[in-house]
Amino acid sequence: MTLDTTEITIIELLKRGKELSSKEIHNSILQSVSYATVKRILKKLATENLIATIGKGKGTKYIISSVYELLCPINLETYYQKEIDERAIKKHFNFEIITNILPKISLFTAIEQEQLQSLQLQYERNIKQLSATEYQKELERLAIDLSWKSSQIEGNTYSLLETERLLKEKETASGKTKEEAVMLLNHKEAIDFIVANPDYLTPLSVNKIEGIHSILIKELLVEKNVRTRSVGISGTNYRPLDNEFQIKEAMRDMCALINKKENIFEKALLVLILISYIQPFMDGNKRTARIVSNALLIHYKCCPISFRTVNSIDYKKAMLLFYEQNNLAAFKQIFTEQFSFAVNTYF
Repeated sequence: MTLDTTEITIIELLKRGKELSSKEIHNSILQSVSYATVKRILKKLATENLIATIGKGKGTKYIISSVYELLCPINLETYYQKEIDERAIKKHFNFEIITNILPKISLFTAIEQEQLQSLQLQYERNIKQLSATEYQKELERLAIDLSWKSSQIEGNTYSLLETERLLKEKETASGKTKEEAVMLLNHKEAIDFIVANPDYLTPLSVNKIEGIHSILIKELLVEKNVRTRSVGISGTNYRPLDNEFQIKEAMRDMCALINKKENIFEKALLVLILISYIQPFMDGNKRTARIVSNALLIHYKCCPISFRTVNSIDYKKAMLLFYEQNNLAAFKQIFTEQFSFAVNTYF
């Protein structure tokens, strides 16, 4: 979702906190744009949840939506031109986003939801044409790709070919550390577990998320369960919660939110974002988020996601943007693009 110059002008006008009619908006923008065009733009912005309406008919007025901050497009390249200490950010954890904002909104527009559902139907048609053996072969291919990419995002230097050899033949790559091999093997074990136990994470609970995390950090000298100490995140001045009881509270709130959501794509996206935002573990948070998200997709018989073509830097930048601005537009785009890639690549 991108905004043109006129759309940005209208958004900036409404951000000043006024309730304006379409006529008032048309009269206020200093551009040669017809009234009909302004009406069309307002309808588009409302459909995308960036603005909201008050009143009906001729009395309709427009305001900035309560979800504007969450969903408005932000240019990552421009945003990261400023160094860490130059960026105006939300430095502390925002409980409100989980308890008061996200429960009241839809993350996907009607058009976006239609596109995701169309892809899901395509996936369902595809797998109906596969034998059980063919389906398992494709699922294995996706699992290898997911293990590789999820580990690469965390700095693992195994190539995709080396990962395939390791996971299929238990052949380690020369010049790589034991920890890198263990990370990849743990990923595969976690994926195999959620495939064999598709109902394990439904309903979602803190204990079950800890169970997935324990598989991913096995033999990696990482503490199990919710952390009791503070952590820092490289590349940002955002500081996650450092109180064990608040962390558990945030995790319980997150699980309650996701369990209440009816849309599976919202569930999967929220898990990816919120586990990473809360940072409940000393290490392995984003890895856990990717596996749990896929577990939910698998439970609801949706196409799992490998993230194979996502750029690791872009993934981290999109996540940091949520940490610093509570904006998930960039990460939502990654999610939808990777879901599309998975449907069109596997099965």
